[in-house]
Amino acid sequence: MNSLFPPWQLLLLCLAGWVNREQQAAIDYLRTENTVLREHLAKKRILLTDDQRLRLAVKGKILGRKLLEQVGTLFTPDTILRWHRQLVARKWDYSDLKNKVGRPRIRQVIVDLILRFAHENTNWGCDRIQGALANVGYHISDTTVENVLKQHGIEPAPNRKTSLCWSTFLKAHWETLFATDFTTVEVWTPRGLVTHYIMVVMELKSRRVEIAGITTNPHATWMRNITKELTNDIDGFMKDASHLIMDRDTSFITLREFLDTKTETEAVLLPPRSPNLNSFQERFFRSLKSECLDRMIFFSPRQLRRALKEYVTHYHTERNHQGLDNQLIEPDDSVGSVAGKIECSERLGGMLKYYHRAA
Repeated sequence: MNSLFPPWQLLLLCLAGWVNREQQAAIDYLRTENTVLREHLAKKRILLTDDQRLRLAVKGKILGRKLLEQVGTLFTPDTILRWHRQLVARKWDYSDLKNKVGRPRIRQVIVDLILRFAHENTNWGCDRIQGALANVGYHISDTTVENVLKQHGIEPAPNRKTSLCWSTFLKAHWETLFATDFTTVEVWTPRGLVTHYIMVVMELKSRRVEIAGITTNPHATWMRNITKELTNDIDGFMKDASHLIMDRDTSFITLREFLDTKTETEAVLLPPRSPNLNSFQERFFRSLKSECLDRMIFFSPRQLRRALKEYVTHYHTERNHQGLDNQLIEPDDSVGSVAGKIECSERLGGMLKYYHRAA
């Protein structure tokens, strides 16, 4: 029987039908996948980047509203077509090319210098900053300086003096600045686990620390006795302190009162929830816990005191500090020597090690 179509055409029709079925199966799967995704994200808003909107808008315009509705996309046809209209409108938008009226903007390098001079010199007014800019080759008016300061929320010089920034304060009092804080550790006792409070004071410049005391209750009497020892004029750890940084823990109320009435050391209170402003102290606690406290189980306050004593000795004489150019706080005479056998000293059962030359 003669066929209506030549064999090659028949083969072509069969191949086209097979391809069409494969494409339809793929489309059906993607529709189901989109439906599942929409159910999963029913209560969430999907945020797209401009590039993602652009790609969907181009593809959606080709399909048209009718096919978009049939596909069941995550976004409505109106939304996709609106993106396409915005894309077309953006193509013909020449507003950025128009000449803008008014004075030209101040160069960013000048703005940066104005802000730098104002932050680093809190008593400089607009005229002083203008003169400093002229010294480095930038000639602008004092009114321009004033406008830049206003735009960035910086007060005039007389008011700016009273709002000293933290970095400037640290630099000004670095030689005699101390910090204190508490950390806690659990100790096993016949009554079970008991929380012990460890009060530590640090001299920021040298990073030297002092374990001021250990207690289960930092009450007012205990705090007053600790403060007396720290501020002793003869051998007190804080005898040369001009300022002591501390947080707003109520345990420090007695300490603050004692400093105000009995010493010339000024208490500096940190803002609420700002441990980053006491970063040196916080970094010491991190090292103390990771290298010592978190690796031991204590069964008496005596064990805790011994471990702290050993760690503080290691911290001062055997541990290199990145904040001090990777040097020791209290190096001995053998540091840096190339003579003698290399030996290893251990503390706390080998948890703390120090390599040095034999004397």
